[in-house]
Amino acid sequence: MAKKINVNQRDKLVQLLPGYNCGICGYARCDEFAASLLRKRSQLEKCRFMFQELFDENRERAEAILKEEKIIAPEEKVVGVLDGYEADFILKPLPEEHSCREVLYPFTREELKKGDIIRYRPLGCPIIHFGEILDENHGLITVHLVGPCHRVNPQVDFPYKEVGVCMVGGFEGIIEGKLPAVGETVRFLPFHCMMQKVHSGVVVQLEGRKAVIEGIDLKVWAPPIKG
Repeated sequence: MAKKINVNQRDKLVQLLPGYNCGICGYARCDEFAASLLRKRSQLEKCRFMFQELFDENRERAEAILKEEKIIAPEEKVVGVLDGYEADFILKPLPEEHSCREVLYPFTREELKKGDIIRYRPLGCPIIHFGEILDENHGLITVHLVGPCHRVNPQVDFPYKEVGVCMVGGFEGIIEGKLPAVGETVRFLPFHCMMQKVHSGVVVQLEGRKAVIEGIDLKVWAPPIKG
C-alpha cells in the first residue's frame, strides 16, 4: 500500500549516509532516513553531518541519486471503506498478536487486571469489541482484540467483564506504508477495524516501523476521495 522503493538505490544511499543513527534528522536510523529521502518526505539538509567537509563527496553522490527520475513506483492509496477518506498508512498488529494494541481509558470502577477479557465499546464507535488486557497502569489498560472478529476460539464461549464505553487514547502497531515523523499528525487505518474506518492521531514514538499513536480521533477532517 506504500510507495515501493528501488532497493538498490536505497542501499546505495544508506552507504553514503554517516551511519550514526543519531536521530537528529527525525528518524531513528539512517536507513529510515534514506527511505524517507527517496519518498521525498524529507530533505538531505536535515542530516547536519552530511554538510561537514568529511562527507562532501558522499553528499554530492547522494544528491545525484536523489535527482534521478523514476526511483519510486507510483503510490497506491489507502482508503477507508466506511467514509472514503484517504489514510497515510495501515497500522498492523505486533508479531504474534491478533490486532493493533489499544490504550483505553475505561469509565468503569471495576478492578481490571492483566489477563482479563473485557467487553467494551470504543467512544465514537458503534461496534462492540472484546479485548484481552495486556497491561494495566494507573487506570489505563492496554488491550488487543480477541473478538468478535478475532475470537480466540469461535466455538467456545469465554468469560469476560462488561466495562461499557471506553475512550481510546492510543494505538501501537506496525506501519505498512509511508513512515511518518515523530510528532506528525496522521490519518491511519487500523488493520483490524471492523468498519474499515480511518482514524487520526499524533505519532509519539517510532522505532523502525513500530509506532505509538496517541490523541486518537474517529473524526477525520479531510474530504473523501472522489472517483
